[in-house]
Amino acid sequence: MFDPKVLPLTGQSPSVQAKIGIRCSSLSFVSGTKSILSNVSATFPKNGVSVIMGPNGAGKSVLLRTIIGLLKPTSGFVQLDADFAGHTAMVFQRPVLIRRTVQGNLAHALAIARYPRNKRKNRMAELIAISGLKGLEKTPARQLSGGEQQRLQMVRALASGPKLILLDEPSASLDPQSTFAIEQIIKTVSENKTKIILVTHDTGQAKRLAHDVTFIHKGRLIEQNDAYDYFNSPKSPLVKSYLEGELLV
Repeated sequence: MFDPKVLPLTGQSPSVQAKIGIRCSSLSFVSGTKSILSNVSATFPKNGVSVIMGPNGAGKSVLLRTIIGLLKPTSGFVQLDADFAGHTAMVFQRPVLIRRTVQGNLAHALAIARYPRNKRKNRMAELIAISGLKGLEKTPARQLSGGEQQRLQMVRALASGPKLILLDEPSASLDPQSTFAIEQIIKTVSENKTKIILVTHDTGQAKRLAHDVTFIHKGRLIEQNDAYDYFNSPKSPLVKSYLEGELLV
């Protein structure tokens, strides 16, 4: 694990007129002899929902992990706004939960985050409300549906009040109702001024949630644009092909 540089960032994203929250500078990541990221330079606004898209194997998940510090890039570096320092979280595609009840999972997360004891009960109630899991507090996590487990994982990640949360395909393989519930959590969190970076293959989901979109292909940054222009007038033929369902790898 490496620590992204934490520096005050100023300036503007090339596609979104907003303060920069994250800057990736010439990021490359090589695993063995395989290049997964190649010289990726991108900026992400400090607020809103930034979506990362691209075909399978494009390097999206590796990019997320380098941003949050779970992977050390082979070269290049990541800068985070100082407000994000020590206030980040990541949610993976497959829920990782402990063998406790819904309430037990949240209580554990709050304890790990050293959330004030006298405020934990109210915070837990807030998280339950955001998750839509009211009435399931005493249910063992393993007995929840896949969508319910993912919602629990998401609000557990929110227990410490992160300023930046990275989501790696949180609604993959979920039914429409569960996907809707996940998107409602994302919208609520974003409206509460938490920065979100979301990896998704779901074009409809990206259209519903994204303020800006970053597209990568074969480890390279192809396009970064505000959501409206990305979907309605993409600059790159690769993006156009992807949105038309013609670019698979």
